[in-house]
Amino acid sequence: MRTTFLPSCSVSLRALHGKAAAGVGGGRSRRGSSFCFCSQEEAARGGEEEERGPVGRRAALVASGLCLVPGVVLGFPRHGLAEAVVKQGLLAGRIPGLSDPDDKGWRTYRRPDEKSGGHGVGWSPIIPYTFKVPGGWEEVPVSIADLGGTEIDLRFANPQEGRLFVIVAPVLRFSDAIGDNAKIEQIGTPEKVINAFGPEVTGENVEGKVLRTQVADYLGRKYYQYELEPPHVLITATAAGNRLYLLGVTANGLQWKRHYKDLKQIAESFRVV
Repeated sequence: MRTTFLPSCSVSLRALHGKAAAGVGGGRSRRGSSFCFCSQEEAARGGEEEERGPVGRRAALVASGLCLVPGVVLGFPRHGLAEAVVKQGLLAGRIPGLSDPDDKGWRTYRRPDEKSGGHGVGWSPIIPYTFKVPGGWEEVPVSIADLGGTEIDLRFANPQEGRLFVIVAPVLRFSDAIGDNAKIEQIGTPEKVINAFGPEVTGENVEGKVLRTQVADYLGRKYYQYELEPPHVLITATAAGNRLYLLGVTANGLQWKRHYKDLKQIAESFRVV
């Protein structure tokens, strides 16, 4: 593995803005940012209420400790959560992809080949991706009504440690000249990629909030890795086929302090296979 360290980015997106704006505006409407905050007490009460209802353990998992931060991608929707949990077995393509735990209790998620996804009708098959999570992390159902948009392919969460999401987006958002064998370096520099996607992830401009940027190479594929705050987010991005793949891991302040090492390991384990 080869890793290159880069300074925090503050480059404007102007060089990329024309293509990115055209891609976003041409295919679907771009959802605005939303802000949803809750106290620990509110979250705990929500978990208790869901536990007494018919939805059971998974609703409590999502509701009991996930205080949302700015950005529709970072948080889970507060309204309609119970209904989403009840119907999770009916969601298109929801196929378990977690392995058995290893000797340290970590499990590997691999996107199932059979998963249809329910988003992006007309897309070519999504190349499988993998990442690792410690014990206690579970998949959270995603539907086409997800507030993060149709490019959210997967969500996972642990109420005590944090949550993660995977975005799968067409490279046409950036350029129509890349083709079907994209490399992330063709999409742009690390600075351009985070400036393009960062606001969609956090709900605000990321200029001056990128604490760390790395470029890692695994089996000939480059991965851009970032650490942002506030809010606390770790992001790994790469490209394959005709899509950009982005995994984000986020947590509240206390979770970040207690579980930073594991959260970082989750983010850095992301691979497209």
